[in-house]
Order: sequence, then structure tokens, then C-alpha cells
Amino acid sequence: MTMRSRRLIGQLVRHLLLTVGAMVILLPFAVMLQTAFSTTGTTVHMGLSGLTVANFTKVWAQQPWLRLYANTAVMTALIFVGQVALGLPAGFALARREFAGKKVATLLVMACLVVPAQVIALPNYVLLARLGWTDSLAALVVPFTGSAFAVFLFRQFALTLPQSLFDAARLDGVGPIALVWRVALPNMRPALVALGVFSVVSHWNDLFWPSVMLQTDRAATVPYAIATYATTETFSDYGVQMAAATLAVLPLLLAFLVTQRQFVRGIAVAVNND
Repeated sequence: MTMRSRRLIGQLVRHLLLTVGAMVILLPFAVMLQTAFSTTGTTVHMGLSGLTVANFTKVWAQQPWLRLYANTAVMTALIFVGQVALGLPAGFALARREFAGKKVATLLVMACLVVPAQVIALPNYVLLARLGWTDSLAALVVPFTGSAFAVFLFRQFALTLPQSLFDAARLDGVGPIALVWRVALPNMRPALVALGVFSVVSHWNDLFWPSVMLQTDRAATVPYAIATYATTETFSDYGVQMAAATLAVLPLLLAFLVTQRQFVRGIAVAVNND
């Protein structure tokens, strides 16, 4: 067997595995969409007959979706801005500045990556309750503005930027703060997009923390609202449930389609750079 034949077989095997993996990943979405448009909402099945939008009409009438989208979009946007505002200077310092305890600080940041949010949920709740922030947008935003993942991602990407870029900026009289925001930030677009996708998807889909902090529907998010479709009355109405799930995930899918190229580049840099 020639080298060219081995290479061709290897490519075919890789594409076959990727195709199978894609089918496994996309199958739940196909079932969700088919059931959401199905006229038989009490069963889950595959097929193209009897499609209808009645489930979406029913779900849209039951929930204030525009307010839910607005609450969730504002929450995720504020969290992302806070993560950039805190994570970028910290990550840049770990990558490009020399100071005592730098290695220890880097190890602590990496250790924080493995700490589940549920571990610090109770202390956060007690603190926010004493501040009187329960059932508010601030309670959903503030605990997540400090992100170890954001610090780590910006550090990894800052290491890929040429040192000559910062040396030239210093010769032009750029100070330390301006060096971060005027020089480093414009060259970190892939990292920003990657962080944005991870942050927005994570907090857009988060049900745990809103369930802990919210007491009314005033600041309700999309997952907090669609959780009501898991009650006993609607548990067997799969068409309505899948329609609600489709409306919940639709903005995320559209956002990812727009930013997928920058997202993949940012993740590749974070993974490959030591």
C-alpha cells in the first residue's frame, strides 16, 4: 500500500468518525425540532407528517418571551463585560509582567477552574442576602464577574502576542493601563469571542443560580421560565416543552453561527499555547 493510499484511508476514517459524531450530537436537536412542530405533542417520534406551529403559538402566549430575552441578554452582557474588565488586566499581568508570586498566582487561577459554582453558592447567597440583593439583576451578575477562565484565556492569548508590539508601544509613551486596553485588547479579538461564547452560553442556560436567588418573575431568565414546563400539568406535553426549548436555544444558535470562526481560533490558541 502506497503512502498516498494510507493517507487517503486515514482521511476517510477521520471523516467517517466526524460524521458519526456529528450525527450523535445533532440527533437530539432533530428530535427537539420535530417534536416541537408535531401535531402529536404527547409522544416523541421522528417524521415529517402533521407539522404545525401551534405549539410555538401556545408557548409564546404563555410566557413574556420578550421580557425573558431582555432580562437574560442584559444579565449575560453585564457578566461578560465584567469578566473582560477584570480578566483582561489580570491575564495580561500574569503573561507579560514580572512580580513576586507570579507562579503561585497562576497556579491558583488554574486551581479555581476546577471549583464547581455550587461549592461557593451558599456563601454567595448569604453575602448577597445581607446586602439585600436577592431577587434582583445584581444578584445574578455580580458573583460571576470574576472568572478564572477569563483570566486563564486572556493569559494564554497574551503569551502569543509578540513582545515587540509592547516594546514599541512603551517607546511611544504608552502607560501600563493603556498598554492593556489600547494595545493588547484590539489584538485579542479571538479570545474575546471565545470568552463571549462560553460566558453567554453558560449563563444563558443557567437554571441553578436564578432558582436560588429569584423569588418572583420580575428578573426571570429564560431557563427560569421554561422550568415551569416540567411541572406535573405539562410534563407529558412534549410538543409544548420542545417548542419552549427551541425558543430558548434559538438566540444562542444564531449568535454562534455569526461568531464560530473567531470562537474556534480563540479556543485553539488557549489549548495549544503552554
